[in-house]
Amino acid sequence: MTIPTRLIELADQVLEAARLTGATVATAESCTGGLVTVALTEIPGSSDVVDRGFVTYSNAAKTDLLGVDIKLIDDFGAVSKEVALAMADGALSRSDATLAVSVTGIAGPSGDSSDKPVGLVWFGLAMKGRATKADKQVFDGRDRCGVREAAAEHALTLLCDALSADS
Repeated sequence: MTIPTRLIELADQVLEAARLTGATVATAESCTGGLVTVALTEIPGSSDVVDRGFVTYSNAAKTDLLGVDIKLIDDFGAVSKEVALAMADGALSRSDATLAVSVTGIAGPSGDSSDKPVGLVWFGLAMKGRATKADKQVFDGRDRCGVREAAAEHALTLLCDALSADS
């Protein structure tokens, strides 16, 4: 697997910023299937920052591994602000990390609906001692690979921004 250069560059920035602040990172990924964690761990020495990555592609994985309440998934759908927040909180609480990012979306080419199009991705960002935040992006006009890469890039950017604001 070849990791896009932009993802490696961002992952390196995350690692450097985390080292400066003493932060550690966990990920909770659905539509990206672990791509954020792969980018981070592609860099030698990343084990001092990366605590763990949860690939929670199925709803059962979200509930079993992250503690996401099935009622949230039933009421709002797996691709929702509520689930993204719960995934990030779950990754933070079920790890030794100080910062966690979550990604849940519709990479396509199918699975969309009128209110949840292909390319819709929700992100969660949880940091010890801070309120968990959600972010919504729609990566229009991209194929499955493009949505997944754009989502991974955005997740890494969210981590960079959080670590920069913390320094």
